[in-house]
Amino acid sequence: MPELYLGSSPHIGTPIRTRMIMAQVIIALAPVTIFGIVIYGLYALGVVVVSVVSAMAGEALFRKITKQENRIGDLSAVVTGLLLALILPPSVPLHYAALGAVFAVVVAKEFFGGLGANVFNPALIGRAFLLMSFPAAITSWTKPKAIFAAMPDVSSIAGKAADAVSSQPGLALDSISGATPLGIVKMGGTVSDVGRHFTAFGLAGSNDYFSTLQTLFFGNHGGTIGESSILLILAGCFYLLVTRVIDWRAPLTMVASAFFLSLCLGMDPLFSILAGGLLFGAVFMATDYTTAPLTAKGKLIFGAGAGIITVLIRCWGNFPEGVTYAILIMNAVTPFLNKLLQKKYGYVPPAKPAPSVNPAKIPTASKTNEAAK
Repeated sequence: MPELYLGSSPHIGTPIRTRMIMAQVIIALAPVTIFGIVIYGLYALGVVVVSVVSAMAGEALFRKITKQENRIGDLSAVVTGLLLALILPPSVPLHYAALGAVFAVVVAKEFFGGLGANVFNPALIGRAFLLMSFPAAITSWTKPKAIFAAMPDVSSIAGKAADAVSSQPGLALDSISGATPLGIVKMGGTVSDVGRHFTAFGLAGSNDYFSTLQTLFFGNHGGTIGESSILLILAGCFYLLVTRVIDWRAPLTMVASAFFLSLCLGMDPLFSILAGGLLFGAVFMATDYTTAPLTAKGKLIFGAGAGIITVLIRCWGNFPEGVTYAILIMNAVTPFLNKLLQKKYGYVPPAKPAPSVNPAKIPTASKTNEAAK
């Protein structure tokens, strides 16, 4: 007797599997992951590995305890762990990364019913949990390696720090801490101050406006492991768009709304887009299948709301960054958007009736002949 499967609608078959989609996301994330490891060192690699392994182990253990099918093969836990690692500082303690990954897959996903049933983006929930629990560790930043500019001389801040450490026997300089571009602005600085910070730490050749934006675009500055290089994020976005893994609406409206609101509030719109995790969140978080709206109009509203909330938090909130909470807030709005703007599967709009024609206006043969004469 054939097995009977029960499931909620819509009942639509497709050859595309979850594993295939997750594999495409991992490929798109590979460049920013490698870049983060290059500029932050092997410790960043440790954060990535610990986060991914912890997410996989947490999901497998939970599903074993609850006697559910093991879903490690769909790679969703791998993507969650990787995304979480890429939105964490490169100096975060490894046990914090492990705790955040387990919390993300177990509490934010499995507690809601597993993949496809979660309301909030698991990786963002994991970061929000760590930020609330260990704010000092999640807001501590490391100076990256200067790979696009010459290292500073002894007159710079970094040079003085290196000299001070080298003068003490038995001490070694592992890394130099520094503020992120958004952190500098949040503390009352300007884009020019960000440029001077870059040159002082040897991350840019000059502190003019164009050089500052160039440094932000290529990613040679402090921040989370995966948010730095806008160029590589755009490359990943292009790959996901070409492979049709993501839709363009939410990312575009998120970036556009953030740009125009920043302009209206007197903030530098280009700096607002290039600094922080706005583009990373727009490409890899706002496009999540489960926590984003289903309809085209819903995606447009979702992206616009996320961009507006991000700028509002950056402008008046306590934290310099606002992408995490902006997307999570819009995740909460998603069910209402799906209800208001329903996607009707299998619905075919009725054909429009043919336009009616007045018989009196139809020329007859006799009238046509008379007109010809």
